[in-house]
Amino acid sequence: MPTHYPGTPAEKQALDVYIKLERAADAVTARINSHLSNFNLTVSQFGVLEALYHLGAMHQNELAEKILKSSGNMTLVIDNLSKRNLVKRQRDTEDRRRVQVHLTEEGQALIAQIFPRHVQIVVDVMGTLTSDEQLQLDALCRKVGLGADEK
Repeated sequence: MPTHYPGTPAEKQALDVYIKLERAADAVTARINSHLSNFNLTVSQFGVLEALYHLGAMHQNELAEKILKSSGNMTLVIDNLSKRNLVKRQRDTEDRRRVQVHLTEEGQALIAQIFPRHVQIVVDVMGTLTSDEQLQLDALCRKVGLGADEK
């Protein structure tokens, strides 16, 4: 549905494109992440497990930055993963104010089980586009993500 804002043609076009971008991103995210409910995981919890799986143990603040969540939200996400024995916290030996998060054996096994299917779903969803279209979309997302100040 296009915007109903009675602005200039440029304003209406920008709003329409933004609305389509948001709807497409929401639809793709929902399709790609729907399988996570089978494992009783939220998107944020999966993001933490995936980051630790591929990058190794990280400090809680680094994890928050990596998966684009606030540090307050990250505390809750890690609390819930810890209750399920999927991650464990460990105080940094050099700076006791910092907490490092590690995958447990159970967390390692779960993400190793889930991730191949996740990749296949991403490939299938993105397969709607040709390889050239994927490269184009990548470039356009990067350009709009950087913003007008960094063109």
